[in-house]
Amino acid sequence: MTRGAAIERTTRSDGVERHYRIRIPASYDARLPVPLILAFHGRNEKSTRFEKVTRLSSLPAVVVYPDGLRGRSGEPSWQSAPYASPTADDVGFTAAILRDVRSTVCVDRARTYAVGRSNGGGFVALLACRMPHEFAAFAAVSGAFYPESAQGCSSSAGVSFVEFHGTADPVIHYNGGQKFAETYPSIPQWLSGWTHRANCLDLPVESQINSYVTKVEWGFCLPAGTEVTHYRIAGGGHRWPGSRVGGSSGPSDTIDATAVIWQFFARHPMR
Repeated sequence: MTRGAAIERTTRSDGVERHYRIRIPASYDARLPVPLILAFHGRNEKSTRFEKVTRLSSLPAVVVYPDGLRGRSGEPSWQSAPYASPTADDVGFTAAILRDVRSTVCVDRARTYAVGRSNGGGFVALLACRMPHEFAAFAAVSGAFYPESAQGCSSSAGVSFVEFHGTADPVIHYNGGQKFAETYPSIPQWLSGWTHRANCLDLPVESQINSYVTKVEWGFCLPAGTEVTHYRIAGGGHRWPGSRVGGSSGPSDTIDATAVIWQFFARHPMR
C-alpha cells in the first residue's frame, strides 16, 4: 500500500455492486496494525466532499469512505431513513467492506470505528445496534435518528458513542420534528434511549467547553469504561463543527469535531 494513497474499490452486497474509497495514512507501515475508521456521508452528499469537509484523512488511521445508494428521491443516502432505497442493505455492505479491508490492509480489529454525519450519523446509530461487536466506538454529527436507526437495538451494553448537535440545526431539529412523513426524536430523547440501552446510570455530568459548547457525559455505564458523550452547541447549525470548508459558521466552529472524535476513539479500544 502506498502511503497517502486513495484506493477506489467495489464489492458486491446483496447482489448489488457497491463502491468505497480507502485512504491510506502517510504514516502507514504494513507491519504495524493501524486504526480503521468507516466514515459515512450525509444525504445527498458525495463521499469526496465528506472527506474534504471532515479532514478525517489527516488522522493516523486508515479511513474508508463508502458511497450510499440513490434513495427514493434519487439522492445518495443510507439505510435507517425514510428516503433511503427500499432495497438497500447497508449493514451487509458494511460487513463486506470490513471483510475486504481487513484481508488486504494492515488494520487493527480492536481499533475499528464508525462515524457519520446527518443521515450517515443515523446509519452509524443503526450499526451500533446491529454490529456492536465489530466496532470499538461510534460517532455522529447532526445525527438524523429516525425510528429505524434503533430497530433491533434491545441492548447496546459496552457501546461507546459521542454525538454533536447544534440547538439551531435547521435540518434535524434539536428538539425533534417530522420529515418525510416520519417523526424523529429530540436529541435529549435519543440520548435518554441510547444511555438506557448502554446501561448507563442517569447521572450525566455537564461541563462548559466554551461560551457555546456544553459537554454532557454519561461515564457510569456497563461494562466499566463505556462512555456516552454529547456536545450541545448553542446556536449551532447543520454542519461539521470546526470544518474549514465553506467559511466560518459561528458557534459550530468553536469546537473541532474531528479532533474531539479522534480523542474519543483513542480512549475506547475494543474490550
